[in-house]
Amino acid sequence: MKKTRLFLIIMILSLGSFTTVSAFEKNPTPTPTEIPAEIQVMLKRLEDIKNMDKSEMNRSDKKALRKEVRAIKSKIRSSGNGIYISSGAIIIILLIIIIL
Repeated sequence: MKKTRLFLIIMILSLGSFTTVSAFEKNPTPTPTEIPAEIQVMLKRLEDIKNMDKSEMNRSDKKALRKEVRAIKSKIRSSGNGIYISSGAIIIILLIIIIL
């Protein structure tokens, strides 16, 4: 019984190291060459906000800019075509596959 527990613990720990090693791909995925015009406008606005002199703005103006940046970033993220899975979800999926 103790050997099976030890084996199980070693297996779980090795799975954790396997997922971190596999995260580093030698051939990274190519970035899309064509960015939609709507996204380019949003990225241009983010660059403009980043290059602004915010030292002379009052508190409410800075707060409005922060809200605008957050809204633009969320729109850019939601316009992506990819499916994002957290590392915790991947570990749970792997454990379920191993158990079954």
